[in-house]
Amino acid sequence: MKKALFLDRDGVVNVEKEYLYKREDFEFIDGIFDLCKHYQNLGYLIIIVTNQSGIARAYYTEEDFELLTDWMIQEFKKRNIDIAKVYHCPHHPDINIKCSCRKPEPGMILEAQKEFNLDLTHSLMIGDKERDIEAAINAGISETYLFDEINQIRSSKATKTVSKLDEIWK
Repeated sequence: MKKALFLDRDGVVNVEKEYLYKREDFEFIDGIFDLCKHYQNLGYLIIIVTNQSGIARAYYTEEDFELLTDWMIQEFKKRNIDIAKVYHCPHHPDINIKCSCRKPEPGMILEAQKEFNLDLTHSLMIGDKERDIEAAINAGISETYLFDEINQIRSSKATKTVSKLDEIWK
């Protein structure tokens, strides 16, 4: 069985900006490429799991999301990093439907587990919100990291809270 590094997108891969869907607004987090390269070299698949309620809110379309995602994946490829897949939840329970994919539900992670035959007990998750950590725990991932650049989070169910991505692997 394979293992995976699961990443939330907004706030972990890129700087959090409200309802981001434009390439010109996309800014990679310092250290994300080194982190992914490290885990890729250890044999982990790199998988992104992201809530995208901006689609449900009609701030942007699925096509807008896919265009930005394709561009982002190419930026990783330029650095010899393969993103195995990006899973996204376009729902919001107050707008369209209550689903099993919106974090903290584990649906996206469980879908990846089936698609890639993953060993979740040896996989890990990095998120910037408690719902990312809860989704990982709900899926059976025990190694979790809460990325908090400004050190404002006081408690978390995460294995460790870090303010820099290199604190995870260095």
